[in-house]
Amino acid sequence: MSHNTIALNQQRQPLDHLESVWLFGYGSLIYKADFPYIQRRPAKIHGWLRRFWQGSHDHRGTPEAPGRVATLIEAPDAVCAGMAYEVTPDVFAHLDHREKNGYLRFFTEFEWLDGSGSVTGLVYVAGPDNEAFLGEASEADIAAHIARSHGPSGPNDEYLLKLADALRDLGEHDAHVFAIEEALKELG
Repeated sequence: MSHNTIALNQQRQPLDHLESVWLFGYGSLIYKADFPYIQRRPAKIHGWLRRFWQGSHDHRGTPEAPGRVATLIEAPDAVCAGMAYEVTPDVFAHLDHREKNGYLRFFTEFEWLDGSGSVTGLVYVAGPDNEAFLGEASEADIAAHIARSHGPSGPNDEYLLKLADALRDLGEHDAHVFAIEEALKELG
């Protein structure tokens, strides 16, 4: 599958018949809401782990030297915390472009972190079948990769550090993210 998924997402899931849609963010969408939203709430998704296994050719790296960004990997007993946004369907023109580098969106259920219920909404996931997928590596190797990567949206380490801080603000511990952060600081 091509890493440009804009047309594929729009063909698979037209949203114009809906008044609003919930979106679950687990990477930069936690801390960088560069789109209008109706409301936002901390949420969690079951059956998925956040991993820095996706290449970024367009934001935190280049086609010649991709950075590493977060995607979700299926894991039956896992829980991944993030931020959910209620948005109007027209926002997905921007989001599909922002998440075009191998990410496909699909509907799934996520729960509010405060335990007050759940909602069905969309999440973007870049699976191992997309051309930009880099796959598993040790946290130390991922940190070294991130340390040397830079793209149009800025240095790759900025993405990692902002995500780690955003997770702390949510009161969430993500061993993978925090181990990469620690390894990155040791490089500095």
